[in-house]
Amino acid sequence: MPEISRRDFLKLASQGFIALSGLFGLGMLLRFLGYQTEPPPPTDFDLGPASNYASGSRTLRPEIPAVVIRTSNEFTALSLVCTHLGCTVESKPEGFACPCHGSRFDLQGKVVRGPAVKPLNSLRTGITSDGILHVYTN
Repeated sequence: MPEISRRDFLKLASQGFIALSGLFGLGMLLRFLGYQTEPPPPTDFDLGPASNYASGSRTLRPEIPAVVIRTSNEFTALSLVCTHLGCTVESKPEGFACPCHGSRFDLQGKVVRGPAVKPLNSLRTGITSDGILHVYTN
């Protein structure tokens, strides 16, 4: 094995140290950029016993935000997030109104007046075997 001079050893050691420092710095930068300040919002909402919702009722659930609609034999839910730019719409007797840009939706979530062009999103609902109503936003 050939002998390595002191100068070559110091050169290799310093290059190795610089490379390791760069990798460490890159790892820390990726960790910094990937940091989440808040936990992701929930996607499954437990709304309690389905029997709490009367047939023909429309119940606003601001924590989702959604309106839960019960017909005689099923549950549906509409997101209260405007499809234009994401503001929360307000419930009105004739439907829903977006306070940000004036979009209007009927009671079924269809666009009555823009600037929104898409209807309010339907959300999946489900009832567990023990009768608990769930709304899923994903």
